[in-house]
Amino acid sequence: MTIQTEPTAPAASDRLGGSRIIAVLRLNFVNRFAVLGLPWMILGFIFVVNLAIWWIIFSSVSDPADRADVSEGLQYSGASFYIFVYMAVVGVQAIAMTFPFALGYSVTRRDFWLGTALTFVVLSALYSAGMTLLAAIEVWTNGWGFGGRMFTALYFGGTEAPWFERFFLFFAAFLFFFFVGAAIAAIYQRWRVNGMVVFTAVLTLALVAVVGVITLSNSWPAVGEWFAVNGPAGVVAWSLLPTAVSALAGFLLLRRATPKT
Repeated sequence: MTIQTEPTAPAASDRLGGSRIIAVLRLNFVNRFAVLGLPWMILGFIFVVNLAIWWIIFSSVSDPADRADVSEGLQYSGASFYIFVYMAVVGVQAIAMTFPFALGYSVTRRDFWLGTALTFVVLSALYSAGMTLLAAIEVWTNGWGFGGRMFTALYFGGTEAPWFERFFLFFAAFLFFFFVGAAIAAIYQRWRVNGMVVFTAVLTLALVAVVGVITLSNSWPAVGEWFAVNGPAGVVAWSLLPTAVSALAGFLLLRRATPKT
C-alpha cells in the first residue's frame, strides 16, 4: 500500500517567503520622498547650477574655436556623480534602519536580503531609465544649448553611446553603489565599531599597497591603457564582480548579525 502526501506545506512556505520578500520591498519604499523624490530634487538643483555655469562660460566666450574647447573640457564633468553616492547611503540605511525593524516582524534574514536586493534592482532600473532619458535629451539639445555634459560625460560613454549601452552603464554603477553600501552596513551590524575600524584599516592598507605596486613597477601607463581598451562599458562590466562579492558578503554577514534597535 502506497501513501501519497500532498506537498501543501512547502508550497505554502514558498508563498509565504515570496510575500515576505515583497513585504521587504514595500518596506524599503515606505519613505518614498527620501528614496524617489529627494535624489531627483538635489540632482535637479545641481543641474540648474551647472546650467548657470555653462551660460556664464559661453557668454564670456565668443570665438567658435574657444567654445569647442570649452565643450570638450565639459565632457569630463562629474556633476551627476552625487546621485550614485546617495544610493550608497540608501544601501547603508536599508541595512542600518530597515533590518532591525523587519526582523521584529518575523522576516527571516534570507527573505530580508532577497527583498532588499530586489529593491536595489528596481531602484537601479528606475534611476537608470531616468538618467538615460536625460542623456538622450542632452544629446538632442547639443548639451542643453551650451555644449554641457552632465549625463553624457566621458564616463557614461560620451555622446556617441547608444541608449542601451548608456542604460547598462548607469544600471551597473547603481548596483555597485547599492550593494557596496549595504555590505559596509552589514559589517557594522555584525561587528559594530570594531568591525568598521578593522575594515577601514584593511581597505586603506590594500589601496596603499595597490598604488605602491603600480607606482614602483611603473605600471600606470598599462593601467591607463586598460581603461582605454575596455572603455566605459567594459570597465563598468568589470564592476559587476565586486558588486556580486558585496552582495554575497552582505548576505553572509547578516546571517550572523544581531541588530540592536
